[in-house]
Amino acid sequence: VGVSNAGVLLLGESGTGKELMARAIHEKSNFSKGLFVDINCGAIPENLQESELFGHKKGAFTGAIETRKGKLELADNGTLFLDEVAEMSLNTQAKLLRYLQEKTFERVGEDRKILTNTRVIAATNKDLKDKIKEGTFREDLYYRLAVFPVTIPPLRERTEDIPSLVSHFIEKYKKEFDKEVSSVTPEAMNVLKNFYWPGNVRQLENIVYQAMIMTDSVIIDLQSLSDDIKTKVENNTNNPQNTL
Repeated sequence: VGVSNAGVLLLGESGTGKELMARAIHEKSNFSKGLFVDINCGAIPENLQESELFGHKKGAFTGAIETRKGKLELADNGTLFLDEVAEMSLNTQAKLLRYLQEKTFERVGEDRKILTNTRVIAATNKDLKDKIKEGTFREDLYYRLAVFPVTIPPLRERTEDIPSLVSHFIEKYKKEFDKEVSSVTPEAMNVLKNFYWPGNVRQLENIVYQAMIMTDSVIIDLQSLSDDIKTKVENNTNNPQNTL
């Protein structure tokens, strides 16, 4: 899908790597020479979402002390990544839909049309079809965003990825700790593969980070791993019906 101009909607639980997937799509696309700009819709108050996305004119509202470009304009000829798009207000949804249809928008407080060539990739861990039924997400916007939906499986459904992810995180943090950690013992890897990972890849990264603090050698062994994870894996082994 990277080489197309299709709208992409990334679906999956929190921590599965939706932003990394969005960056990978951007890098494989015709928009790769432009910026990759991200916006977390859930972290922005509803009354500031339009300004953050479309920009504003000086004096458009209290606190608008200067004219400012929005993320959509900053991503011109690049990619705008809308994380947690389900948290976007209905009013902002309507304006985003208009942009996707016309490729033009207006800054808050301005009448001038601005044309940009921005690819939009959205992501959510919510069921947007449920949000449509609740009346909190526009159905027409959903179909604009979800031309090519991609579901990223939770880590517990792709445990074969765990060894390569662990190796990646070890390499990532070796320099920070000034430790030549190079491997994981089979016993420790077995625990990692059998954990449920409710926090997905983000949680795995944290566990590897903690283990690199704890280890006194060039390997991550059982003693390096969090007692909480070892206990839960042991409980699951003894009671297969207990998923956590």
